Amino acid sequence: MNAPMVLRTALHVVALLVLPPLLLGVINRVKSIVGGRRGPPLLQPYLDLAKLLRKGAVYSRTTTWVFRAGPVIGLAATASAGVLLSMGGAPAPIAFAGDFVLFAYLLGLGRFFTALAALDTGSSFEGMGAAREVTFASLAEPALFLCLLVLARATGSLSLSGMLGPDLDAAWSSAAPGLLLAAIGLFVVALAECSRIPVDDPNTHLELTMIHEVMVLDHGGPDLALILYGAAMKLFLFGALLSRLVLGHGAGALASEALFLLGVLAFAVAVGVVESVMARLRIVRVPQLLVGASVLSAFALVLLLR
Repeated sequence: MNAPMVLRTALHVVALLVLPPLLLGVINRVKSIVGGRRGPPLLQPYLDLAKLLRKGAVYSRTTTWVFRAGPVIGLAATASAGVLLSMGGAPAPIAFAGDFVLFAYLLGLGRFFTALAALDTGSSFEGMGAAREVTFASLAEPALFLCLLVLARATGSLSLSGMLGPDLDAAWSSAAPGLLLAAIGLFVVALAECSRIPVDDPNTHLELTMIHEVMVLDHGGPDLALILYGAAMKLFLFGALLSRLVLGHGAGALASEALFLLGVLAFAVAVGVVESVMARLRIVRVPQLLVGASVLSAFALVLLLR
């Protein structure tokens, strides 16, 4: 590995580890501004994580090693998925044909162990949240794969680095309607996968409406910090996907990096605006939203195949 590649990989890892909590700060600040409030500081999520890491953890005697392993494996799987995703103007540190399948299932692996840890508590309440989470994930997953297939068809690449590479800029000139539909579908998938409004509300504690939050009620201290950090990292990954899909590359490495960061921040602002102007959907309406995202993505694929 030569020096430029080492530097590029180091910057990739630093961005993946440092930036995710900032997105939560941007979303909270946008919601505060739209609501006419001053709101918390942008760096408040970092302070919250640091506070949780300083606390101790309490474990029920009914839980097993699965409960303790859930947050660790969830964060490790999400971070591994981040290594496959290209950011800025450089390809991902690890790229190969078909890596988009591994990317999707690494996110699925993290969700699986979070649900497993919830079931390990033996609580019917957390079991209800796990059931809701996996049900909605089974509807979001086809939409995600269809979006990725649209990118593969548009760019002729089966690697995430190729799908989000310079060929994508050229694809917009010939397949703009299909890519636009895929971007809308991917945004809906991002809201569902990251448990944001209108699918879920990360700040709610109403037991009849909780999905993701109910699964992590028994976690505290460092374990809860890992879960919150993993959720922020997942949000960052979807922001990176949409940033590269919509904005593409800039002229030169520095411009590409700046455009990428601008796109990720714009994604956080868009999530904040959606959460400010929309209410959470009724549970029975969520499947309809996710099926709609799949239909949009399928229609985008048909447009590219015709």
